[in-house]
Amino acid sequence: MGDRGPQGAVTRLAVADASAHMLARLTPLDAERVSLSSARGRVLAGEVRSTVALPPWDNSSMDGFAVRAQDIRGASSDRPVKLRVIETIAAGERGVRVVGAGEASRIMTGAPVPEGADSVVRVEDTDGGAATVQVRDDRDAARNIRPRGEDVMPWRAVFAPGTLLGPSQIGVLSSIGVAYPVVVRRPRVAVLATGDELVPVEQFARVESGERIVSSNSYSLEAAVDAAGGEPVSLGIAPDDPRGLAECLRGAEGCDMVVTSGGVSVGDFDYTRTVVEALGGTLSLWRVRMRPGAPVGFGSVFGIPWLGLPGNPVSALVTFELFGRPIVRTLGGHRRPHRRAIEVVTAEPIRLAAPLTHFMRVVLEDAPSGPPVARLTGAQSSGMLTSMGAADALLVVPPEPLDVAAGTVLRAIPLDGDLGGSEVLAV
Repeated sequence: MGDRGPQGAVTRLAVADASAHMLARLTPLDAERVSLSSARGRVLAGEVRSTVALPPWDNSSMDGFAVRAQDIRGASSDRPVKLRVIETIAAGERGVRVVGAGEASRIMTGAPVPEGADSVVRVEDTDGGAATVQVRDDRDAARNIRPRGEDVMPWRAVFAPGTLLGPSQIGVLSSIGVAYPVVVRRPRVAVLATGDELVPVEQFARVESGERIVSSNSYSLEAAVDAAGGEPVSLGIAPDDPRGLAECLRGAEGCDMVVTSGGVSVGDFDYTRTVVEALGGTLSLWRVRMRPGAPVGFGSVFGIPWLGLPGNPVSALVTFELFGRPIVRTLGGHRRPHRRAIEVVTAEPIRLAAPLTHFMRVVLEDAPSGPPVARLTGAQSSGMLTSMGAADALLVVPPEPLDVAAGTVLRAIPLDGDLGGSEVLAV
């Protein structure tokens, strides 16, 4: 289960255990009301019940003629049944006549079925007559009527707390009159990069002169927070000195989470852990048995979760994907915060440099049969951000064996969707 590191933090956990450690220390945020136009991707904070039935009345599921089943049984093209058309009922209207023996009402899709009728004959099975209609098939006897409450009955629970709102759920909410659903608040996530060598992209001239490099983590992690459902709050770039770092970190007060990149390793200028402690924070986890991204820190500062990521660009994104994204989603009320891993087949042999769980950037290719084929994007250096940009999944390679043959079945984490989501990190 891991050893003890600085400040008594558990250290060198396996990846899944590290994620479980972090998520066990979180609770979803408080609730707020939002408009339906702002609700996609949010999570319901409470149960939703309907005050109405859906559909609100027995209605026709197609254009045709509302009839009595007993009047059309036995109808065929050779022996059609002739009925008198007593009225036309358009969608949004109600019929005023009762359908009696030998009668029919022309009806449109969605219109209320008139009293007396128990069937709707599709237009194609009639001659489409105006004053009278000939029914040439009895296959629609007792069919094509959607009963009142077939979808939703009044005062029944429609959605449970924790339901993720997508297009279909939002459509249902609108149908039952919920214009402002109560959802879990979006987490405000402070993002801070550290390092004297870093500058914002607006100072790219210093990069061209060979003095500095762009703080790509600032932009990629803010985008990752937004994609996870959080609201990124930029704290800029902190210098490699404790006083300056502490001053920048104080900008996270009032947020729901803070993510730092860089400064969590063991170098002479890695101050993030000690500064967090000096600010009254805690460190409960440090270092994970993985590559890239082993020097990960987790704890709290200012009473909110703190996630310390490595400074290398690929390491920062991989560790945010595995740990940061599930934290943001858990704070936002998601019950399945992880992406669902899938089985894949390796396209080429892989050689591990150390017995750690590796997360390699791959492109997934469809196979004629069986699982997709996972092909490496190229060199897997943690400094090669383009390898992450080219990938659509992370290939999970277990610590052993060190040599993985082509054609081996492994698991991969797609980066372009949840595929239903997962309660646990399946790596």
